Amino acid sequence: MATAKQRRERAERDRARTYEARVRFQESRIARRRRDNIVACAAAGLIVLLAVGGQTAFYTIGPGAEAAVVEQE
Repeated sequence: MATAKQRRERAERDRARTYEARVRFQESRIARRRRDNIVACAAAGLIVLLAVGGQTAFYTIGPGAEAAVVEQE
């Protein structure tokens, strides 16, 4: 039979193990959020750059460009 001291020590080990697992889980969640935020910001920045570049191209060389004024003699 386990003595009261052994049961208490086993319970303390279990609590310590559970606490450590929760701490590691929380740290991994924080790292995952940070990584996801970086990826999302990079993707949003790329989309904005593509939109600005597309608008610039459309209005400078595309069908949205002003027609060249041709002087007739």
